[in-house]
Amino acid sequence: MSRVNAWHNCSIRTRLTVVAGTVMALICTAVAALVLVAVREAAIEYRTKQLVAHAVNVAKQVRGGVSPHLAAGRSGTAVQLFDQVGTIVAATPDMAGKPPMTNLQPDVDAFATERRCGGPVFPGRCKIIIEYPFHRDNGVWRLDMAVADVPWYVGPRLLIPLAVGWLLLVGVVAVGTYRTVGKTLEPVRAISGKLAQITASDLGHRVPVPKYRDELRDLAEIANRTLDRAQSAVEQQLRFASDASHDLRSPLTAIRAQIEEALMYPDETDWPRMANTLLDSVERLQDLITDLLQIARLDAGVSGRHEVISLTGLVVCELDRRPRRVAVLRHLTPGVMVDGERIGLARLLNNLLDNAERHADSAITVTLTLEAGVAVLEVCDDGEGVAPDQREVVFQRFARLEASRRRDAGGTGLGLPIARQIAEAHGGTLTIEDSPRGARFVLRVPGRAGPPADDAPAVSSPSGS
Repeated sequence: MSRVNAWHNCSIRTRLTVVAGTVMALICTAVAALVLVAVREAAIEYRTKQLVAHAVNVAKQVRGGVSPHLAAGRSGTAVQLFDQVGTIVAATPDMAGKPPMTNLQPDVDAFATERRCGGPVFPGRCKIIIEYPFHRDNGVWRLDMAVADVPWYVGPRLLIPLAVGWLLLVGVVAVGTYRTVGKTLEPVRAISGKLAQITASDLGHRVPVPKYRDELRDLAEIANRTLDRAQSAVEQQLRFASDASHDLRSPLTAIRAQIEEALMYPDETDWPRMANTLLDSVERLQDLITDLLQIARLDAGVSGRHEVISLTGLVVCELDRRPRRVAVLRHLTPGVMVDGERIGLARLLNNLLDNAERHADSAITVTLTLEAGVAVLEVCDDGEGVAPDQREVVFQRFARLEASRRRDAGGTGLGLPIARQIAEAHGGTLTIEDSPRGARFVLRVPGRAGPPADDAPAVSSPSGS
């Protein structure tokens, strides 16, 4: 395990160099082995042919009456000459008094060769042996000859160049890989160095982008886009914290000022009226804290249990839960089912209804339909509406248009952003779309048809205060 850890703790540059060097070493070893095998086979064949030619020449001399001791052969060749009865009549000095070097016994008109290592005649040595029978007047004589076999490395003249070439190739590949990988990873080191300089309070840095269009350039661009998103998120959080602290201080400051003034003039203070005023400020503070907690939960991805619920039934329940100051017209399709969190969807609907109630002149229209597997919920008011260039602004946190401030100075500016986040958490969208009059908020979430037994019928009925 320690060796594995040590290997993984090495740099990528080192590991790739080792791998490349090892692969090249294996390739060079395989090539060298093939070369040695091929050259050795050729050398054995050549040496065998030389031995046959030498045997033919010696036999010719013996048949011509040359003294048998002349058949001792050239240096390095072992020779044994046997007469027609198998008696050794001549031999090289190293073969004198030894048994026959082979027992091949070929046909009298042919010869036979073999390669043999060890044995009583050549202990610890490898030889190429030929037995060459030939005719004389008194019968068939036999000539045995042997030369040293070709070693596995053939010879220094071949082994040394192969070893030098092996070392050179492996060394060149290892050095080339080390330098190439190092050059390739230079942008990574530059990116790492720049990322190390980035802190939570200083997200303005960006990593250098390599000039070549490759994976490292893609990595740098992705890192920069990630830093852009991180900087945007941090700036949004800072703005949120600043706006939240301002909106939290406002009711607290008002409450403190009213209490201090009442304490300064206790006899002149209308305490019941003061209590009602303070209660209004506390309610606004409570609403703001509730919205901030909801925003924090949505930002953290915390949500309740999702289940299959009747959106039609939920809308009916929320519309009947409390009266509104204006009439509410319903156009609800029965049996619209969605997979979602009941409390979150109820909060979304009530936020839209509260917003519509603040801006409506006389009526709110709530429409629910099912279109191609999408539940579409519309909340429309007959107020002033929202200008097209302001339709995304109203979904920004703490953003309040001038019309909203005139109608309700105590709003938090978080209702619509919360509604949109809940819609997105359910895989849907919340937008403002065109309407003949007033504002038309449209929620789209995945839905399906279900049993309409528990839902209100598809009617158009007003309800109000």
